[in-house]
Amino acid sequence: MTTNNLTVGLIQQSNTENTEQNLQKLEANIAYCAQQGAKLVVLQELHNTLYFCQNEDVDVFDLAEPIPGPSTTFYGKLAKKHNLVLVTSLFEKRASGIYHNTAVVFETDGNIAGKYRKMHIPDDPGFYEKFYFTPGDLGFQPIQTSVGRLGVLVCWDQWYPEAARLMAMAGAELLIYPTAIGWDPRDDEAEKERQRQAWITIQRSHAVANGVPVISVNRVGHEADPSSVSDGIQFWGTSFVCGPQGEFLGQASTDKEKNLLVSVDLTRSEDVRRIWPFFRDRRIGSYSDITKRYLND
Repeated sequence: MTTNNLTVGLIQQSNTENTEQNLQKLEANIAYCAQQGAKLVVLQELHNTLYFCQNEDVDVFDLAEPIPGPSTTFYGKLAKKHNLVLVTSLFEKRASGIYHNTAVVFETDGNIAGKYRKMHIPDDPGFYEKFYFTPGDLGFQPIQTSVGRLGVLVCWDQWYPEAARLMAMAGAELLIYPTAIGWDPRDDEAEKERQRQAWITIQRSHAVANGVPVISVNRVGHEADPSSVSDGIQFWGTSFVCGPQGEFLGQASTDKEKNLLVSVDLTRSEDVRRIWPFFRDRRIGSYSDITKRYLND
């Protein structure tokens, strides 16, 4: 079978309080990826700003913007300028009191190809996202682009096999996870590594179970807790791409900014699904209980 190689750019960067500087850095990094031949570039979760969910502050809602809006104009122009498909992650203001964590995908002509609103919303120390985000209502629908059907999910979604499966069942050729995840600096090194390895393993398992490549882009660096209640978050980077058998195709470090360029052969899914036909052997008539919260005795 002939190959269909797609060069993907993953932008793993640290952010500051200066949004304009963050945007300038992203613009330069997108340009670099394009110069290296990337036709698909993926940004990390909520990349315009610091990760603002470490505490609950109503003033933060001022950061949200409509879609379309200023950020979609900015990124649309970059997608068109560099003739690439661009996956972004924005704080969407849908209406007063209704805000979403929304991934927006731009086509090579700068137009919006589609968007996905984050479905699974965490509420944990340092990750108080339920205060800010309404759960998504667009379902698990891949976004058709010139480089393929993209199954875009966001961060906390990456822990849920149901989300990956539904995207793959709807025809996603790639699973993509913009992410902002890190350690509590107070955890010991063994616990930190267990968490990071679990994060890697669950996403590689989605690749294997569905026979599709996975792209995961995380931020890096330390961000202080604005409330000073905790020691902040040390984001663990480790952005990576794996193939449809979970094999690593490229991976960034835990502590350095990186524009990671990876070649993905989109035809390998066909080969892998022929030898591991998981979709063929699913017992779909026996899965009705999966829609329940929990099965009691």
